[in-house]
Amino acid sequence: MIVGEDIYVMLLTHAKFKTFTPKTICDATKSTEVLVCLSCESRDKVNDMVRKAVAAGGTTYNEPQDHGFMYRHGFQDLDGHIWEPIYMESSAVKQD
Repeated sequence: MIVGEDIYVMLLTHAKFKTFTPKTICDATKSTEVLVCLSCESRDKVNDMVRKAVAAGGTTYNEPQDHGFMYRHGFQDLDGHIWEPIYMESSAVKQD
């Protein structure tokens, strides 16, 4: 799956994923293994990503969070993994 110009995500079946790891694959609907945060260009892009995920069968697990300088929302994919697209005002990012 292409997320962005330089961001790709491999979506694998459990059988294929088992060839990548000797560990047991956890059930992400019962415990959290990872939260994937993706930076977006705007609040609208955050909402659009969540809308598309829900349309594809994902679910939301909370309401959007607007902190003024940062906006985030999230969804769970079909396996229960948590994804959180965020938008952060460029003025809030510390520049060296």
